[in-house]
Amino acid sequence: MYSRDNIRRWITISKDMYVNEGIRARELRLIDHNGEQLGIKSRNEALDIAARANLDLVLVAPQAKPPVARIMDYGKFKFEQQKKEREVRKNQKIILLKEVRLSPTIDEHDFQTKLRNAIKFLEKGDKVKCSIRFRGRAITHKEIGQRVLDRFAEACKEISTVEQRPKMEGRSMFLILAPTAEKQ
Repeated sequence: MYSRDNIRRWITISKDMYVNEGIRARELRLIDHNGEQLGIKSRNEALDIAARANLDLVLVAPQAKPPVARIMDYGKFKFEQQKKEREVRKNQKIILLKEVRLSPTIDEHDFQTKLRNAIKFLEKGDKVKCSIRFRGRAITHKEIGQRVLDRFAEACKEISTVEQRPKMEGRSMFLILAPTAEKQ
């Protein structure tokens, strides 16, 4: 059985397979550390050039004919890549879908409470799904639920846009509101 450390080590080796001795191609199109093309060289010749420059030989386009290799500091390259990925993750905004449940016979005070919650979610930048669940014979009067959802969308129109109009799905009707671009 493999231990976790052995598996991690194996995964790391397989990811770094296209560096220095891990390159299997006989001939490579070589690019030096300044970005200049050195032409097509044998694998051993490319490794010698990289060793003389005290840098690594990295295969950047293995599917090309012949494969393209670049002479660079692989540790620095990996660090820069990780830094860029962290920066991208830091700047991305995760938009959640919050749900507000209403009923066709909702009272005014309950409606206002649900509306306040939805406005709070929209101001935070989340999308809001307003849903109405029809119970029993209430499903025969879908127009009542439609009016409640239209009223809800009308009350939120200053800070949101209707992303999806009221739509029936089984015994539920729902509408999706998205925050306006200027609020974000």
